[in-house]
Amino acid sequence: MKEIITIQHTQSIHHTNGMVGAWTDWDLSELGRKQADNIGKKLNKEINGNEFILYSSDLKRAKQTAEEVAKYLDITPILRQELREINEGEATGKSREWYNENKAPSISGGYYSDYKAFPSSESYRELWLRIKPFMDEIINSDHNKIILVSHGITMHLFFAMWIGIEFDDLTKFGCWAMSGGVSKLNIGANGKREIQVLNNMLYMHC
Repeated sequence: MKEIITIQHTQSIHHTNGMVGAWTDWDLSELGRKQADNIGKKLNKEINGNEFILYSSDLKRAKQTAEEVAKYLDITPILRQELREINEGEATGKSREWYNENKAPSISGGYYSDYKAFPSSESYRELWLRIKPFMDEIINSDHNKIILVSHGITMHLFFAMWIGIEFDDLTKFGCWAMSGGVSKLNIGANGKREIQVLNNMLYMHC
């Protein structure tokens, strides 16, 4: 059986200052570091010596979450750009207020389309296509115990892929990720992909 644990990075500075996340390289807040530390402690008790491999987005807030978790599991995070949050182009380094005032008008299908908020932004469809090869890689890899640390929109699309939702159906179905949420996915002997736990928020609390 293949077991995958996903973690959305914990509280970042951009969660508290009204700024856009995306590819702006924010650090975790002090609370976020403590939350990640708690996740590591609790996962260590559950994993019981099983050897996991850990992949993380290379953006600071995910990388720092992964490092806090990894120190309890005696593993080194493997950084992958495919796990980055969506790229918001011109909004990088800008406030959420600026984003809302300057983004392109919505189109049919909203974000679940080829819509780009700014000319150099990534569309949700482009993000989907960025994630898909990595999804196929981990499904087909010899590693059966995997931890992923990533971002909200990226994990949202990853969950949809996992349970077989097609991109064009995301206007009707979907599973959101939440900051600090720990989810557990597996593939059984029959090849069936399941989400056993979605966004357990208790891991980040003492």
